[in-house]
Amino acid sequence: MKLAPIPENEKERLLALRRLKILDTKPDKRLDLLTKTAVKRFDVPISTISIIDEEREWFKSCQGLPKKEGDRAISFCGHAMLAKNIFIVEDTLKDERFADNPYVVGPPYLRFYAGVAIYEHKSGQPIGVFCIKDTEPRTMSPEDISFLINLAEKAEDILNGEA
Repeated sequence: MKLAPIPENEKERLLALRRLKILDTKPDKRLDLLTKTAVKRFDVPISTISIIDEEREWFKSCQGLPKKEGDRAISFCGHAMLAKNIFIVEDTLKDERFADNPYVVGPPYLRFYAGVAIYEHKSGQPIGVFCIKDTEPRTMSPEDISFLINLAEKAEDILNGEA
């Protein structure tokens, strides 16, 4: 398993995250509507808006998982947050970065992941990810990718106070 990378500009990234004052805040119905839409549209059991803090990924919105946060080091979102475009793992068991990940070999037994980074607008720093997760391998069509990116953009605007 490959641990989630820490960017060279982590200090600046964390300052941008703190500026938004969203960590450990109450649920937002608008964000929950977006993750519920993702679950329905993609027919997946899990969708989250994950905010990546120093040591954890905290779910600002979460459908399909009992926990509200997880360990950043083993998170898929920790990888996706640093991707320039959408980050897709079609089959986790065939990807050496994730094949022995605790979330793959244990609950929730993830086999598919797709995530789009969410940015703080003022600095352009990545602060989290809008993602979908499945227990079966899958692929995404160009239309699916576009739809997920659009959901992430809406979530980003809400988190930045622009929606």
